[in-house]
Amino acid sequence: MSHKAGFVSIIGKPNAGKSTLMNALVGEKMSIITPKAQTTRHRILGIVNTDEYQIVFSDTPGVIKPHYALHESMMHQVDGSIVDADLILLVTDIYEEYDETDVLKKLEGSLAPLAVLINKIDQSDEETVKKKIEFWQEKLNPKAIFAISALHEHNIKAVMDFVISDLPEHPAYYEKDQLTDRNDRFFASEMIRAQLLKQYKKEIPYSAEVIVTAFVEGEKLHRISAEIIVERDSQKNIIIGQGGSMLKIVGTYARRDMEEFFQKKIFLEMFVKVIPDWRSKKNYLKKFGYE
Repeated sequence: MSHKAGFVSIIGKPNAGKSTLMNALVGEKMSIITPKAQTTRHRILGIVNTDEYQIVFSDTPGVIKPHYALHESMMHQVDGSIVDADLILLVTDIYEEYDETDVLKKLEGSLAPLAVLINKIDQSDEETVKKKIEFWQEKLNPKAIFAISALHEHNIKAVMDFVISDLPEHPAYYEKDQLTDRNDRFFASEMIRAQLLKQYKKEIPYSAEVIVTAFVEGEKLHRISAEIIVERDSQKNIIIGQGGSMLKIVGTYARRDMEEFFQKKIFLEMFVKVIPDWRSKKNYLKKFGYE
C-alpha cells in the first residue's frame, strides 16, 4: 500500500468557524476559539497521522482588509497556506450574505482542488442550506460541497473521508508522533490570549499580544512567566483592573486551561507592558513571531 500525505488549508472570513473545524478534524484543541472575530493570528498546523496517511491541516487567520502591519502579516500567512495547499477547504457560514469577494480574490490562481464547507447549519433551515449549496455550485463549481456544523461535528466524518481520498501519494512530511508545528510556549501564550478575548470588550484584546518569557518544565509543575503587551497606559490599567482583580481572573482561567492541556500543575505569573503602536511596527511584529 502506498502512503498518502498532503497539506490541507482551511480558509475563510473571520468567525466562519475555521478553528472549530480544525479542532474537530484534528481531534485536539489546537486553535483558540472565542465568539469574537479575528481570533486566529497565526497559521497553525494540526497533523493527523495513521500508518496509511498524514494530513497536515492548516488553520489560517480570517481574510480581512489589512489596517495594520499585523493584519498584513496575517494575510501573508493566508497567501502562504494557499500556495502550499494540496487541497483547500473554504469555510463559509450560513449567515454569510454571499459577499466572499476578499476570500475568492485570494483563491484566484490556485490550482489546488477546492471543497466548500457551509458551516453552522444547526442554526438554519433546509431551504436556506439548499440555496447556499446552489449558490456555491454555480459560483465556484468546487470538487465538493458539504453542509456542516463544526461545533456539533455534523458531517465532519464526510469531510475527513473526502480529504483522505483526495490526498496525493507522498511520504510523511513530519515525524509520525508530531501533532503540530507549534511548541508549548505558543500554546501557553494562546491560552492567555483566549482569556483576554473572553474577559475584555471592544478594542482591548485586539491591541494585546502575549509573550511567554519563561517556561520551566518540572516533573509535576510547569512554571510559566508571560508578558501581556498593550499599546496604551489606559489599556494596561483596564487589563490589570482595580487592585489587580481583572488580571487575576485572566490568570485563573488561563491556568486551568493550561493544566488541562499540559496535564501538569501550573504556576503562572503575568506582567503587563506598554509598547505604543506595536501592531504597526515591523521590528516588534518580527520579534513577536509575525513574519
